[in-house]
Amino acid sequence: MATVAVPSGVEVLGALSPEYAEILSQEALAFYATLHREFNSRRLELLQNRKTRQVAVDAGQMPDFFPETQSIREGDWKVDPVPADFQDRRVEITGPVDRKMVINALNSGAKTYMADFEDSHCPTWEGVLEGQINMRDAVRRQIDFTLPNGKSYALNEKVATLMVRPRGWHLPEKHVKVDGVLASGSIFDFALYFFHNAAERVKQGSGVYLYLPKMEHYTEARLWNDIFVKAQELLGIPQGTVKGTVLIEHIFAAFQMDEILYELRRHSGGLNCGRWDYIFSYIKKFAKKGDYLVPDRAVVGMTTPFMRAYSLACIKTCHKRGAFAIGGMAAQIPIKNDAAANDAAMAKVHADKKREAEDGHDGTWVAHPALVAIALEEFDKVLGSKPNQIDKQRDDVQVNAAALLEIPKGDITEKGIRENIKVGVQYLEAWLGGTGCVPLYNLMEDAATAEISRTQLWQWVHNPNAKLADGRKVTLELVRAIAAEEMEAIQAEAGAQRFASGKYKEALKLFDDFTASNELAEFLTLAAYEQLD
Repeated sequence: MATVAVPSGVEVLGALSPEYAEILSQEALAFYATLHREFNSRRLELLQNRKTRQVAVDAGQMPDFFPETQSIREGDWKVDPVPADFQDRRVEITGPVDRKMVINALNSGAKTYMADFEDSHCPTWEGVLEGQINMRDAVRRQIDFTLPNGKSYALNEKVATLMVRPRGWHLPEKHVKVDGVLASGSIFDFALYFFHNAAERVKQGSGVYLYLPKMEHYTEARLWNDIFVKAQELLGIPQGTVKGTVLIEHIFAAFQMDEILYELRRHSGGLNCGRWDYIFSYIKKFAKKGDYLVPDRAVVGMTTPFMRAYSLACIKTCHKRGAFAIGGMAAQIPIKNDAAANDAAMAKVHADKKREAEDGHDGTWVAHPALVAIALEEFDKVLGSKPNQIDKQRDDVQVNAAALLEIPKGDITEKGIRENIKVGVQYLEAWLGGTGCVPLYNLMEDAATAEISRTQLWQWVHNPNAKLADGRKVTLELVRAIAAEEMEAIQAEAGAQRFASGKYKEALKLFDDFTASNELAEFLTLAAYEQLD
């Protein structure tokens, strides 16, 4: 293990290999500590504000457009333009920051690759620092990888433009403290990536392109903007080098798209429809409201009225401001042993991407390299040789609060309960073992879909109006009985050896705790993170 000289007031609690010490140099830690000391108290205050807003919603105050920011919504302003290598984002692939996956994603044929330190990444100490090493090497095109069997991976001549998603505001980095205070995972991820790569990106004629997750309020975007300004100032990087695309994945943020773009206007990369987290936020924020029951996850999609309204509002708002509107994730993965099922799954991807492109989105997300060609095909039909369709104004779209809040229709079923348990428990098992995205039942699942699974069960169990389509009340006893049956099925699927060596029992207990608790947990990753080394 290596040792590093740390700045005064900084503690590094995780083990350090020589490679990790290169990332956590004294200079890099000093840079992070400067940002932490100036901005972390604001982050904590903003997190407290989230709790205050939740109390207001539980008391009957529903979200709406803010009267005090009407002048911003009605004003004539635009975001700053972006560099040439960021103009065409018609297909973006996302995935964790494992070395082989980074290479495969950059080589996938997608226009951009979002390297993810958030929902598809499990933030073990090793995973976070190895991810930063991989980012450093990828930026300099010095990344390769060889498997024990001799198979090697290296970058193609043409690769996707790199983007990075740091952790959300709520997550800490428990292996670092500044003046006795736990590090912010979001500022930590950003600071290390920026410190090691910003000057190189400028030299390449590019920028520091980020995805910014889990925001609930425009003041949270303001905090990111102020951090960008300070970071660029500290390292002598031109202002505007950072371009942050905000994921609109919270119901409150849907009412503040103009305001979020305005706060980041010099550093904006547009907005993205983070569909799965958006559904999660809708369930979570209204979970205690008896009339806001959300049916089975399988029947809530992008054509569901409240989802369609938010997607169209995103396009209209972004294009009015000269910003990108990026569509949502296709979570399907190829089904190798069933041609008919695979054809049906790929047809869903075609339809999803066709709708997004024709609606006016400038790009879209896929989770698997095999889907890149499908998404490209649908966007190429609409865009042709144009890099984007920001010029497509959607003046015909009129979205009000009622449309954004419309309750989805559909049944709650025993099948829905079973699917939530299967996905939630198996995802948590993988996460506790250090893996942040998992292929389950022909879909790529990450933290967002696991969040839907456990919040739905909590809402159904704790809401007296929640009944199955056959009339049975959803109770904790019913969920536990079904969970016991599903655990037997999971054990059969995994095999006795894998089940015994895995963390299935821990995952089931954590999942059961989430469901049984009198209060709905804010994020499953907060509780699960406490169980990571």
